Order: sequence, then C-alpha cells, then structure tokens
Amino acid sequence: MNVKIGIGVAIASVAILGLSACSSDAKKDVAAPATSAAVMTPAAGDAGASLGTADTTLGTIVVDGKGMVVYEFDTDTQGGDSSTCTGTCATNWPAVPGGASAPTLDGVTGPVGTITGIDGQPQLTLNGWPLYYFAGDKAAGDTNGQGVGGVWWVLTPAGELIKN
Repeated sequence: MNVKIGIGVAIASVAILGLSACSSDAKKDVAAPATSAAVMTPAAGDAGASLGTADTTLGTIVVDGKGMVVYEFDTDTQGGDSSTCTGTCATNWPAVPGGASAPTLDGVTGPVGTITGIDGQPQLTLNGWPLYYFAGDKAAGDTNGQGVGGVWWVLTPAGELIKN
C-alpha cells in the first residue's frame, strides 16, 4: 500500500513541475520537469519534416509526421522572425525543426514557413506562429501542454489557436 501512495505522490509531483514550466513570463527560467520525456522530433535539417492533423477532444489539431502534438507560445509575435522561448523554456518546449526542403503537409491549410530558431536552425511556423513540442507529451496524440501557464495552445489546421 505504501508503494502505491509513493508512486502516486511522485506522479503528482512530476505533473505539477511540468505544468509550471514556462508561465506567462517567457524569459523566466523555471525548473525542468523531474523526468525527461522522449519527444519524437525529426533531426534539424531533416528533409522529412511534416505536419498533419489529428482528431482529438479539443477538435482537429496539428501534429507532426509521427503524431506528436505541436503548440504555439502566446509570448511569440505572430509573423515575427524569432522565438521568445529560451533557456529552460526551450528545454521544456523544444522547437519543431524545419527541414532542408518544404515540409510535407497533410490536412494543414494555414501558411507554413520557418524562422531561425534559437539554436540557429530552421524552426517551423504555422500561420506565423513558431511551433513547439512539449516535453510532457510522451506519446503521439498527448495534449498535456494545452493551456499550460495560460500561454501554450494547440492549433487548428489553419493555424488558429484553440483555447479550451
């Protein structure tokens, strides 16, 4: 019985740490989650970068080619040329890398482009929003980053924010 309680407390602690990552102060460094998640991302410069859609309880949202959900960060400027997610924020919210060529799109209707990410590599954008993964999403379709800190949101295929 004590083992079950200990596991429950550990899971709750990890969840609280993950939810506190990157609040409304974009440049504020916050504690990294207690455990690291294996975020499935294509390698920077990978010509196989792709975006598609998935039907979820939030509606139809944008995912990468492996089904991992992508997010936008309210502190970024739509249509801007840079990311505001740096330091620990960038660790918890890795940029969705752009490929050497245009990404493959399946069901995505908004304009897709790139900016130069904080690491100097191309970062995909949708409707002018730089795209990110959330380290707390462990499997395709996870939406654990939705609404974190009131500034992280999934996107419709047109690149509009879903704030629910």
